[in-house]
Amino acid sequence: MAGFLDGKVALVTGGGTGIGAAAAEALARHGAAVAITGRRVARLDEVAGRITTAGGQVATLVSDVADEASATAAVEAAVAGLGRLDVVINSAGVNEAGGIGTLDLAGWRKVIDINLWGTIHTCKAALPHLRAAGGGDIVNISSTAGRRAAGLFASYATSKHGVNGFTESIRQELGGENIRVCLIEPGATETEIAQSVSDPVWAEMMQQHVSKAGAMQAGDIAEAIIFALMLPRRANVSQMLIRPTIDTAPM
Repeated sequence: MAGFLDGKVALVTGGGTGIGAAAAEALARHGAAVAITGRRVARLDEVAGRITTAGGQVATLVSDVADEASATAAVEAAVAGLGRLDVVINSAGVNEAGGIGTLDLAGWRKVIDINLWGTIHTCKAALPHLRAAGGGDIVNISSTAGRRAAGLFASYATSKHGVNGFTESIRQELGGENIRVCLIEPGATETEIAQSVSDPVWAEMMQQHVSKAGAMQAGDIAEAIIFALMLPRRANVSQMLIRPTIDTAPM
C-alpha cells in the first residue's frame, strides 16, 4: 500500500468499529502501519483481516482506554511492535441516556472515563513517542454534542465538551514541537454507538438518529481525517465540524 503515509505508524483507539475502524482502514490504504485498540477481540480481528487482505500492516491490541495503565500499555506495545509512532486517532467512545436526576453516577463515570479520560490517557502516553519521531499528528473525535448540550444525554455532552477543551489546549501547547492537533466533530454518523446506551428506549432513539436518511457514514469521517493529515506541515486543521448535508432532525 503506497501512499503519503509510507513509513509512518498510526494508533487508532476504538479501532474495531465505526469511525475508528474506517479510520484504520483509510490510514492503511495511504501506507501507514496501523495499531488498532479496543476491548472486543473479534471486532479488532475483523478490521485487521480487511487491512491485511488489502496488503496493509496492522497490529491488534486489546485495551481499555478508560484505564490509564491499559491505555499506556497499548501505546508502548504499538511502538514496540511497529517501531515508532507518528499519528494518534482517539476514536473510542460510548454514550448513555439520562441527566443528573436520571442517570446514576456509574453511568456518568463510564462515559467520561472512556470519552474524555481515555483521550487524555492515550495522548499522554503517546507524546514521548511523537516527540521522538520529530513530530506527528493527534486527531481527537468529538461530536456536535461538544458544542451544544442535550439534557437527556448530559454525560455525553459533558465528556465531549471536555474533549474539545483538552484538544485546543494541547494544540496550543504542542504546535511548536511539530505536533499538530485536530478536533473533528461529526454530526449524525451511522455507527454502533447506540448499543452503548443501556436504556432500550433511548438506545432505539439514538439508533434512529444515527441511521436516519442522509446520515453520514464512518468512511466520510475517515476521509476528513485523511484530509487533515495530508495538508502541509505548516497547516493545522484545528477544528472540523461535519454535519450531514440533509439534517432535518439534529440532536
